[in-house]
Amino acid sequence: MSDRPAPLTVSDFAHFTAITTRWMDNDAYGHINNVVYYSFFDTVVNEYLIAQGGLDIANSAVIGLMVETHCNYFSPVAYPDKIRAGLRVSRLGTSSVKYEIGIFRNGETTASAQGHAVHVFVDRTSNRPVALPEKLKTALQKLVR
Repeated sequence: MSDRPAPLTVSDFAHFTAITTRWMDNDAYGHINNVVYYSFFDTVVNEYLIAQGGLDIANSAVIGLMVETHCNYFSPVAYPDKIRAGLRVSRLGTSSVKYEIGIFRNGETTASAQGHAVHVFVDRTSNRPVALPEKLKTALQKLVR
């Protein structure tokens, strides 16, 4: 696997959200199940979009549809670990954005897991791509690395 990336560090990210793991997040092997990491990704992205970009998930005319996700795992996380999810933007297009996310456990500075997610912003009614609203675009520009 020569394409496997090296773990990123906290200094690679522009924004962080604290997330508490839950007992139910553990799987039979005693660590956080891989599907839960995608929930962590959604949490940090949407927390930022709501708080900084003015996204109203119930009423905004423009919404983000997740069209791609990927995650690499480096070291296990398990309940009751406390994590921080780091967020940055690696590509900001007219109607899409590629986020990169790092998961850091218990104050560690090297990612336990990291990956990316791609949103395409669409009109809520037609589901057709639209240009990012200005407030959202301005907020996302702050995360570009």
